[in-house]
This record gives sequence, structure tokens and C-alpha cells, in this order.
Amino acid sequence: MEQNKRGRKRLRNRKRHHNVMLRFNDAEYAKLRLICESYNMDISERGVISPLLRRLVLNGETEEKDMLPDTSNLAYHINQIGNNINQLVKLAHYKTLRSPNSSLEYEIQKVNGLLCTLIEITMEGRTG
Repeated sequence: MEQNKRGRKRLRNRKRHHNVMLRFNDAEYAKLRLICESYNMDISERGVISPLLRRLVLNGETEEKDMLPDTSNLAYHINQIGNNINQLVKLAHYKTLRSPNSSLEYEIQKVNGLLCTLIEITMEGRTG
């Protein structure tokens, strides 16, 4: 004859090993109290908050924020732009030494156009 066991249900292989502690200020605690009341739960009872927060977080009922874009690729491209600018400055300096009367205005406009194009491409990559 099987005996009814009392107490908490055994977790076995689903045992929770990670502990997370939260602290709330008065306004946040009042909001948490309202959430508990909307689920007809008493916040002062022991063992009420953890299952509620676990259910809200793991079932995806919370609002998810957009993740920040990966900036490592952007940093690489900015580094490459810096290298290109250095090469253009060296070239311009060399041309100025060869011909002191030559103007750099065309080359600067070309660099500005390329930079604007690159910025537009990176902004499209973030939104798209």
C-alpha cells in the first residue's frame, strides 16, 4: 500500500543550484506587491515571490529589450578608416613636397565622400 507523502515535491534532477538575490526600493516593492495582488498572491507569505518571478522571467511574460549591436566589426572598420586616412595624408604630404603648389582640396573631398558612404552603410546595417 502506497503512503501519501507530505511536504514539498522532490526536484531530483531538476534541482536548482544557482541563487539570485534581489533588493527592491519602496517604489519597486510597491509595484511587485501590485503584481502579486493581480495573481491573488500574498507577498508576505514565504515561498510566493520566487515561483512568481521564475514564471514571469522564464515564460517570457516580461518585456524584452533590444540587444545592443555587436560593435567589434564596427571597431575593425573604424580602424581600417584610420589606416586609409594615414595613407592619404602620407600621399598628400609626398605630393606637396613634390609640387608645393598642388591643392589637397579634391583629395579631401574624395575622402569625405568615402567616409559619408561608409557611415551610411554602417547605419543601414544597424537598422536592417
